[in-house]
Amino acid sequence: MKPWTKDQLKRLRIALMLNSDKRNKYLKKHQIFKEMGENVFFQPRFIPSDPKLIKFHNNIIVTSNVTFVTHDIFHLGLNQLNQGEFSYEQNCIEIMDNVFIGCNSTILGNTKIGPNAVIAAGTVVTKDVLPNTVVAGNPAKVIGTFEEYINKRKNNPKTLDKEVLWQQFTEEKKKSDTI
Repeated sequence: MKPWTKDQLKRLRIALMLNSDKRNKYLKKHQIFKEMGENVFFQPRFIPSDPKLIKFHNNIIVTSNVTFVTHDIFHLGLNQLNQGEFSYEQNCIEIMDNVFIGCNSTILGNTKIGPNAVIAAGTVVTKDVLPNTVVAGNPAKVIGTFEEYINKRKNNPKTLDKEVLWQQFTEEKKKSDTI
């Protein structure tokens, strides 16, 4: 059995860090990514296999279970076809300023996101996300502008009182037709 490499030990350490603030400081201090600007909050406990192919600019929130895919190992299958020699493919990902990436999203390689972009939860980003847009779906489609999103959030103040939240939820559901 081969001994663990330094990179594998760093990955394990990051995965075991329960405190996200400590994890973010560790990521930045040890230069895990190609670039990690100011005010970057990286919630996932598992880092991508090729983190040096990812750049984070400033004021970015990456929520839990976001997956960054910077490589394609399908060359292993293609090489079995005896149709020539196929090589391992790698691509970069760049996240510009003021970006929010919702949980369980997947960001594929060779993409640039933002600035001022919102990626809704569960979105699969297969191509560049234009500045000042909100995208959702699989594949990601524009569903609004960053400005519209900001205005909606400003005009829809929420309380942290759980009883009030349940009351608002119940009233809203009474008004809507659900399945």
